[in-house]
Amino acid sequence: MKLNLTDTLYALSFALDTVQYEMGGISNEHGKHVAFISYFIGKYLNYDNDKLNDLVGLAILHDNAFTEYVREEYNNGELVDYDELLENESNVTKLRNGFLTLPRHNVVGEENIRLIPFRTNVNDVILCHHENADGTGPLKKHDYETNEMAQIIHIADMMDVLFDLKRLTKEELYVAYKKIKKLEGKLFSPKMVDALINSFTYKELKALQDEGVIPYLKKNLESNIYDYTDDQIKNLCLFFAKIIDYKSSITKNHSLGVAEKCYKMAKYYNFDDDKAIRFYFAGAFHDIGKLIINNDVLEKPGKLTSKEFEYIKNHANATEKILSQIDGIEDITRWASRHHEKLDGSGYNKSINANELSFEDRLLACIDIYQALTEKRSYKDEFAHQNSIEIMYEMAYNNKIDINIVKDIEKYFNEEKRL
Repeated sequence: MKLNLTDTLYALSFALDTVQYEMGGISNEHGKHVAFISYFIGKYLNYDNDKLNDLVGLAILHDNAFTEYVREEYNNGELVDYDELLENESNVTKLRNGFLTLPRHNVVGEENIRLIPFRTNVNDVILCHHENADGTGPLKKHDYETNEMAQIIHIADMMDVLFDLKRLTKEELYVAYKKIKKLEGKLFSPKMVDALINSFTYKELKALQDEGVIPYLKKNLESNIYDYTDDQIKNLCLFFAKIIDYKSSITKNHSLGVAEKCYKMAKYYNFDDDKAIRFYFAGAFHDIGKLIINNDVLEKPGKLTSKEFEYIKNHANATEKILSQIDGIEDITRWASRHHEKLDGSGYNKSINANELSFEDRLLACIDIYQALTEKRSYKDEFAHQNSIEIMYEMAYNNKIDINIVKDIEKYFNEEKRL
């Protein structure tokens, strides 16, 4: 399957940052800010295009496992107040001694990142992105032992954590760099401090504030479309399922279940290989919009109020908005975002009817329903195959879903269960 990986990470960064903000109180543009600063440092260090793209992608994803452990290991479960973190030496000592480090978060993040099909060698970048130049980080690695891209992300990360980049003035940037210079040889190597100060000037800061990270990077960093194997695409889907998992285990299990069934039914209907993996991708990402839905509503153990239901319906529109930012997957975006549409026009998010719904739209909608019925939720136990099919037949008789597809799902998964 052909895919612009950098474009994909740009599109999904909004959802990732939203989760970090909800689960950990981190700035909802943190990943993008770190990517923006890292881009300029990498460019200053003469990285080629593939390496720059990988650096930006890694920076966007550098905290991919953060929410999984934020309550367990980060400051004894307390969120950190950074307002005056650098005002005295004791706070600097805390930084050097691991106050901002999450060793297990780094390890899990490193494992996760190996699922992403980057073009260059990115081993140990996420693992070591909290290492300090003087060897006081979690793994006790000095700057000369630490991957250079990890060092770049480390200093970019700290710039965004310690200073409000969206409101920083020219004078305040100079003050910030004086504070960063005091950490030279301690948290950051002289090479990284020099690269940061010379590459991320007030001009670049204004670009972040005025243009926004993603529009600027799309305009200035050339990204490429590559052909990825089915296994690489499935691993990419698994990566994001892992992120969804900590926000909602229901959503993660559901999304992967839908993806696998999409692939099986695609083969049943003789989709060609490329279309089958694209349909898998649509299944895996059809609920990506739920990342922006508050967990209090998403996992409510009971019936939703009418207001809550209207709110949760926004996830289909969010899925469309997120995926539509990725060039070349227009078919996937359409299939994924229409999984709650109904033949009689009573669905959402566009309330379109049978005349506007393709076979693939109808198929993914049926698979989504079947998967939801056959899995356990906070408000119900899983239904058996035949019970689920009976419910789907009733929906079909009421002109909600395609009866012929229901028949095929009954046939295929009944036979699979028997085997």
